[in-house]
Amino acid sequence: MIDKNDIITAVEHAIHGTALFLVDVAVSKDNVVTVEVDAITGNVAIDDCVAITRAVYAEVDRDKEDYELEVGSSGLTSPFKVKAQYEKNIGNEVEVLAIDGKKHKGVLSAVTNDDFTIMETRKLKPEGAKRPIMVEQPQTFKYSETKQTKYLIQFK
Repeated sequence: MIDKNDIITAVEHAIHGTALFLVDVAVSKDNVVTVEVDAITGNVAIDDCVAITRAVYAEVDRDKEDYELEVGSSGLTSPFKVKAQYEKNIGNEVEVLAIDGKKHKGVLSAVTNDDFTIMETRKLKPEGAKRPIMVEQPQTFKYSETKQTKYLIQFK
């Protein structure tokens, strides 16, 4: 079976010094290797995927161990897997599915090594008021307390 670490090393060499970052590498039992990358700014171009593919083929010998390689961009609707995806989406609206099953929507406002914060809009009824008002409140989540976080696409 192909060594996942060899693929990771080859991809990291290929993207070093670019705006790209590695999201995930998966190796199936049939030696189908799937590489997901993303870009700090903008999108991943087809030329980027081709360059990564060539670099991996150059560093990981297919004669030694045959494998099939798929290199692509992490999907727009795919859950975030690495901290860099959170950092890339600061200022964007996200949907967080917490471990307790509750969904939270808000604008991603801060990211640290341990957690991230969204500004969530909620209805609150101030004391003495007749009607509730919309208030933005920060909501902080530890990465370990979330099932998934993803970019929220809304058509207005």
